[in-house]
Amino acid sequence: MRAADYCRLLLLAAIWGASFLFMRIAAPALGAINTAFLRVLFASLGLSLLVLVIRRRIDFADKLPVALLLGIINSGLPFLMYCLAAKWLPAGYSAILNATTPLMGVAIGSLFFGEQLTLKKSGGVVLGLMGVMLITTRGQMALSLVTLQGILACLLATACYGLAGFLTRRWVGQRGGLDPMQLALGTQIGASLFLLPFFAYSQVTSPLPDWNLPAAWFSVVAVGLLCTAVAYILYFRLLHDIGPLRSLTVTFLIPPFGIFWGYLVLGESLNSGFVFGALVIGVATWLVLSPSTRSPR
Repeated sequence: MRAADYCRLLLLAAIWGASFLFMRIAAPALGAINTAFLRVLFASLGLSLLVLVIRRRIDFADKLPVALLLGIINSGLPFLMYCLAAKWLPAGYSAILNATTPLMGVAIGSLFFGEQLTLKKSGGVVLGLMGVMLITTRGQMALSLVTLQGILACLLATACYGLAGFLTRRWVGQRGGLDPMQLALGTQIGASLFLLPFFAYSQVTSPLPDWNLPAAWFSVVAVGLLCTAVAYILYFRLLHDIGPLRSLTVTFLIPPFGIFWGYLVLGESLNSGFVFGALVIGVATWLVLSPSTRSPR
């Protein structure tokens, strides 16, 4: 991997780490479905505006159906699951459960996509999960039906992420590729179309939220423009350059960033479990990212 790839990976982790903070503010105030839909809607609008500003023609190169379907798998369904989880779990726990994505990627890749596993990569995934468990020592959360629902929602989202990485390589990367900005725009349009019926149905069947909440609006705009539009341009570029399994290691780096943003913004405390866990995660990420003589792309 090049130095630029490592920088993009760290930047992506920092951005996605902040997304759980924003969703934790927006989802309880606006509702899970509203937050998920507005997130992808603002992402679509932001990406469309960016394309117009840089005067680039929107051209999906006959891959629009694929991009729309990837948007459902990689954005629409996971975002809905995480917004539901945000109603039941603290933001830090959603970020921690998100770190199971590489494990899902390893399982899905080996079972369905012929991904060859090396001892070093498998060890890196296990070590990464151990680091995430160390970070969870920052607090206690009683297990209940509500928290179990939040955990299952997060795990369904990570399974979608693990699947989408390999589908993107097969459907896009191995069929001529597509500019990351165009692919990001197509996926967010697909996610918006998927979530639109849920959003419309909720407006007529559920009590309307208080829309006059500046903090919630700031959070949903930030999670749409920064944590989705910008982040997915970075992510699809990483998928093209370093492959699905390496790209998915970004989720190991998200919990330290997510908790660090909580420390900076909300004044939450950091303890030795966080510091040591972050170091373990760093080693685990290196094990998965470092070159291997028989590592497939």
